[in-house]
Amino acid sequence: MDTTTTYLGLKLPHPFIAGASPLADTVESARRLEDAGAAAIVMRSLFEEQIDSEALATHKAIDNHADSYAEARSMFVEPLEFVIGPDEYLDHLRRVKASVTIPVIASLNGYSTGGWLEYARSIASAGADALELNVYYLPTEERETGEEIEARTVAMVSDMKRQLRIPIAVKLSPFYTALPNFARKLETAGADGLVLFNRFFESDIDIEELAVTSQMHLSTSSELLLRLRWLAVLSGRLHSANLAVSGGVHTSVDAIKAVMAGASAIQMVAALLKSGPGYLHTVKREMIAWMEEKGYESMDQMRGSMNILRSPNPREYGRVNYMKILQTWHV
Repeated sequence: MDTTTTYLGLKLPHPFIAGASPLADTVESARRLEDAGAAAIVMRSLFEEQIDSEALATHKAIDNHADSYAEARSMFVEPLEFVIGPDEYLDHLRRVKASVTIPVIASLNGYSTGGWLEYARSIASAGADALELNVYYLPTEERETGEEIEARTVAMVSDMKRQLRIPIAVKLSPFYTALPNFARKLETAGADGLVLFNRFFESDIDIEELAVTSQMHLSTSSELLLRLRWLAVLSGRLHSANLAVSGGVHTSVDAIKAVMAGASAIQMVAALLKSGPGYLHTVKREMIAWMEEKGYESMDQMRGSMNILRSPNPREYGRVNYMKILQTWHV
């Protein structure tokens, strides 16, 4: 059974990757992921606000006009709220790279063009095999258009591709008006891969304390359905960018579906946080056993076999499925 796959130009022995999370926060935990069979590791994200905040603090110290920066400083999260800072991130990346033999993918989380993107060069110099750009943004201003948001993200990718020689993946949300068109623009701008999708942690309201709150909820297999639809649509439309699934893969059945829809890489986080790194090996073993039982000879043979261009009923990915469900529902 040939389980090899290519993701971001990296030849991997299989598609299972440890996604961005605390799973690789120490050298020891990174080694455990490798020992468990992870084909690659995505480090937790470093945020645009951290890089800009540190740059602002440095500028303030040099300029010595603290009062003039009071308003700007209030826009940033205090450094103590972050697990790791920009300098520590680079040091940790170097240590992890020196300790494992599998590819290590760094992660930047941001939404705007600007000087913070130059930090990507430091990440590449520190030895990252690739960079995942997590574009997490919630538009709240009525004057901002979807076209502006997309153009800004495309510009970010173009800027990074000019600066870097390592591959770039863009981690997206599903909330774009015309995702296939936007995905093609990112591919044209140089994105080597797209990751579907980042997770929005919804805000809640504490009616007693009159406070906006939030809480971490790990993903479940039910979240995979949204990702399957767009994997299936995009894998039939993109030419060179690889696709990775992130969110909702908890079982071998989930993984099989993701590959059939078109995923070249499968990022796992919640399942590993719940069951430990060794669970990755279990899912991989079960997936291979199923493929052998069904007569598959390689991962490539299965990949995209149920996407929108190859599925026996491609219209199910569009309005037909919506109409069928509503028309066949009975009380």
